[in-house]
Amino acid sequence: MPKIIKYILIGIVGCQTILGQNIPVPKNYTIIESVTGDLNNDGIDELVVAYNTEKEKDDHFESVPRELIIYKKENKDWNVWITSKDALYGSKDGGMMGDPFEGIEINKGILLISQNGGSSWKWGHTDKYRYQDGTFYLIGYSSNFGKLCEYFTDVHFNLSTGKINITKEYESCENEEKQVVYKKENETFYYKDIKITIDNRSSKEIIIISPKYKHQIYLSTTEN
Repeated sequence: MPKIIKYILIGIVGCQTILGQNIPVPKNYTIIESVTGDLNNDGIDELVVAYNTEKEKDDHFESVPRELIIYKKENKDWNVWITSKDALYGSKDGGMMGDPFEGIEINKGILLISQNGGSSWKWGHTDKYRYQDGTFYLIGYSSNFGKLCEYFTDVHFNLSTGKINITKEYESCENEEKQVVYKKENETFYYKDIKITIDNRSSKEIIIISPKYKHQIYLSTTEN
């Protein structure tokens, strides 16, 4: 695989021990978080690491790019298997909330990546990836977006079946401690044949408009 060859040539220049486990650290990279779990159902755990690709800037607004690397164990060494510079936002891409990274998780062979951000208007989403046909495909997407005393929208999209459920609740407030939902919109529809892989997660903008309420779903941006 070309990506593996590429990273072998670059070389892993060090490792860091976290909870008794050696985590590879490419040159100039720093670890944000790592998890292990069986991602291809072969009974052997893989290692997933989220990295900053360079040191944090002194500039509070300049974002550091990030990379997700998935390793396979060969003998006693972790070797690069899959990489993505599209799966994670930069270190300052959460807006006023700063760092958008919430966490990575492996659950029953599915890789979950959660990120959020915003200010008064807040957003968050979780991507679910499954290994199939030689790479990791986005099979699930859950998001929320909204503002207190305005509205909140929740989206659940099963890319495997094409089923999308959207709930939007409109709020009015006498004060920030008492919100009243005065209107609620629920919509379920199907939108099939979208194929997104972990290495091209944000390579193009995909906008889905619901047929009934005309809600917009943005699959490649931080806002919904």
